[in-house]
Amino acid sequence: MKALRKFLDKIKPNFEEGGKLYAFHSVFDGFETFLFVPNETSKAGVHIHDSIDSKRIMSMVVIALVPALLFGMYNVGYQHYAYTGAEGTFMHMFLYGLLATLPKLIVSYGVGLGIEFIVAQLKQEEIHEGFLVSGILIPLIVPVDCPLWMLAIATAFSVIFAKEVFGGTGMNVFNVALVARAFLFFAYPTRMSGDMVWVSGESILGLGQNVDGLTAATALGVASTAPEPTGYPAFSWDMVTGLIPGSIGETSVIAILLGAALLIYTGVASWKIMASVFVGGAFMGWVFNVIGPDTAIAHMPWYEHLVLGGFCFGAVFMATDPVTASRTETGKYIYGLLIGMMAIIIRVLNPGFPEGVMLAILLMNIFAPLIDYYVVQGNINRRLKRFAKYNNFKPNVK
Repeated sequence: MKALRKFLDKIKPNFEEGGKLYAFHSVFDGFETFLFVPNETSKAGVHIHDSIDSKRIMSMVVIALVPALLFGMYNVGYQHYAYTGAEGTFMHMFLYGLLATLPKLIVSYGVGLGIEFIVAQLKQEEIHEGFLVSGILIPLIVPVDCPLWMLAIATAFSVIFAKEVFGGTGMNVFNVALVARAFLFFAYPTRMSGDMVWVSGESILGLGQNVDGLTAATALGVASTAPEPTGYPAFSWDMVTGLIPGSIGETSVIAILLGAALLIYTGVASWKIMASVFVGGAFMGWVFNVIGPDTAIAHMPWYEHLVLGGFCFGAVFMATDPVTASRTETGKYIYGLLIGMMAIIIRVLNPGFPEGVMLAILLMNIFAPLIDYYVVQGNINRRLKRFAKYNNFKPNVK
């Protein structure tokens, strides 16, 4: 690392004002601050000094996503070999999934960071670090059969219209990765739903075998289209381990909870939001079990709702986004509870949206500032009333 530090110090003058490469100052600054903690200090207007900056926080989230990413790669290969009838070892399956997932990661980061670099250069500002997380989230929440050109368009749309137009990292109203998935869902619905997008039917560099018209329904897809109220899939531990069809990073509850443990231990994500999402989802699932419509997905046990689809992944990595979530402590409980409840309501009452979690989180992104406003206003009113009680003063509160 010392050699790298010396090399950066040697070429740094070329990127400073007056240097021949000053036009690429933002690009150099982005790489330097990603590799090393900046040695600059704030002069004014700062209330809290901390050694942890946003790049370190984003890096921790990426590390927390690694278990879901690695298992997702294996599951992509496992599903391919299982549904095509091909024979292969653990390593064959993992390599197949790696080769199927890696291009999506490259496209996501290439398009997203490319736009970030261009915007930073045009505005002569630092490169925003938020896409370090969004760049890995986007490939994890799409089907393995999603074409790369669609992924590129969705990534560009989300970075430009869900982030940069609002001012960049820390200013966006909606979760960037979920906007990319929503764009794909509504613009190309046949490539984001149905039975033909969850398992790859193509051979990759000699691994696996080609199969035309391969179909594999997700458990939620089966429940939402079942003609009988008892047609939902029976619970199996594959729903927990993740050996089922689904988006690349969303199937393994165990891998997701490992990431959740790291985020909670490091204080990067709020356990209050995570817990509230699960409580809200479990409660609403139980309500529909008791008084819901006579459909399979309404009668599906509440605990299956929590382990299927993107519910667990959304609760841990999407709902806890510090930019778009509620920030007051009480607001976090309300925000998470409403996400969990809305996700199950959408799943059960609208068969066209069996996932539900994506729309629930995006909806609550809108209401997060309102929740915080009323929580803060409620605290102010209670303090005014308490002050009046002990000082014989009549406060002007609503």
